[in-house]
Amino acid sequence: MKVLDVLADQPHPVSLKDIAALTALHASTAHRILNDLAVGRYVERVNNGMYQLGIRLLELGALVKDRLNVRDVAHDHLQTLHHLTGQTVNLSIQQGDDIVYIDRAWSERSGMQVVRAIGGRAPLHLTSVGKLFLASSDARYVRAYATRTGLSGNTRNSLTDLDRLERDLSFVRRHGYARDNEELELGVRCISAGIYDDSGKLVAGLSISAPAERLQEEWVEMLVSTAAKISAALGYE
Repeated sequence: MKVLDVLADQPHPVSLKDIAALTALHASTAHRILNDLAVGRYVERVNNGMYQLGIRLLELGALVKDRLNVRDVAHDHLQTLHHLTGQTVNLSIQQGDDIVYIDRAWSERSGMQVVRAIGGRAPLHLTSVGKLFLASSDARYVRAYATRTGLSGNTRNSLTDLDRLERDLSFVRRHGYARDNEELELGVRCISAGIYDDSGKLVAGLSISAPAERLQEEWVEMLVSTAAKISAALGYE
């Protein structure tokens, strides 16, 4: 593993001498390990006795990426965040002009009836997770979304004006998390943070939903930290 880590850290092929020095292995030991790795195609020998990572690692990496499911990766983190806050924790993705809830951790002690079940949908501009996706898009996309949907509202707090929505999206870009201030449902406030894959793409949002009077500011740090852990598990750096 030390040998593979050394090869991964270097942008160019590495000599046996340098590999031995960087791993603190005897040269003969490093050479034997490199030979075994080369047989399995984890390492390739190149010109002048230099070594680099092999194609087998690319094949395995592709398999790992294909098998990583954001819901599977995030599930235990949802449960942990729910136990820390006592509130409902949601995992959502974007589908068209809506977000779709794909997992949730909640209990009766949350003090709030869960209205939208897993598989339920809600407009992007009325939800904190939806704002994450809008904030990650360019201004032209946001304007087109506003035209398509008419920015219809659910409550007196809903952002039904493009200028107000854009100000809210600016907040998201500056602070790295989003809020829903009773914009989807009266009496319910939400905060959310983004989950990113290995390419840096926003693939999901993690949110805490709570009765409006119970939402606590100290949860923001826990939420952002939890979302970062899920992103890291998906390969995001």
